[in-house]
Amino acid sequence: MRVVAIAVAATASQTAIAEPAMWVIRDNDSTIYLIGTVHLLRPDTVWKSEKVMKTVADSTELWLEIANPDDQAAVMPLVQKYAFDREKSLSSKLPPPQREKLSKVAAQYNMPVAALDVMKPWMAALTFIMLPLQKSGFDANSGVDHVLRAQAEKEGDKVAGFESLEDQIRMMAELPEKDQTALLASTLDDAASGIALIDRIANAWTAGNTKQLAELMVNDMKTEAPSVYEKLLVQRNVRWCAQVDQILKRSGVQEIAVGAAHLVGPDSLQVQLAKRGIRAEPY
Repeated sequence: MRVVAIAVAATASQTAIAEPAMWVIRDNDSTIYLIGTVHLLRPDTVWKSEKVMKTVADSTELWLEIANPDDQAAVMPLVQKYAFDREKSLSSKLPPPQREKLSKVAAQYNMPVAALDVMKPWMAALTFIMLPLQKSGFDANSGVDHVLRAQAEKEGDKVAGFESLEDQIRMMAELPEKDQTALLASTLDDAASGIALIDRIANAWTAGNTKQLAELMVNDMKTEAPSVYEKLLVQRNVRWCAQVDQILKRSGVQEIAVGAAHLVGPDSLQVQLAKRGIRAEPY
């Protein structure tokens, strides 16, 4: 299951300069650009094409999943509230094969098992999403959300979020324990294999290859963990759709930048918008 994709277009044409896929929604007095993001990238990743950056320049509002994902002062109290289980250890929640894999992969990344044992499974899963990325030079400061937000602020644009930071953390914490442990098991498999998958996702994203992105980020999750898929992707797309509908009722030019997994596959944001009669066309 490609859960790692949630932490990190028609099929791309063979052009000399690859660029991420984008879509546009228009009515009589509004234009909304959609772009899928990768939350961490290597600093030398080339993706800021003239077309992509022009959409930021033309927009007066930028909508992200959360308005300020870099607010560490806000993160820490929420992690303390939702991420730890002081009564039941992580190891006790896992069957023997998973406990053995946890120890093996933790050693691979020099992560003490004792530090993991106080975490809820979802937090341990997030830890093993981040460790390979950080080890391989992927950086949140180079992530698409961070770059677009910095540019929007430089231009004096409004920056807004579909969700709050607590919304996102609580959403993970409220997954049933069986779903959290399944999430952890999949993440351990991805972490054990290193960065090959992460590089494939980043390369598909920069090339605008939405078919490959769906294969890498969505299809396995939909098949192997349908309840996680429903909560982390489908339900959020439906909620965001209602907010996009309200944005479209106003006038002006806005940019929406959300995780790339939300803009590919059979239950994408564009599919949900179409159910409301809102057409998002490739841009």
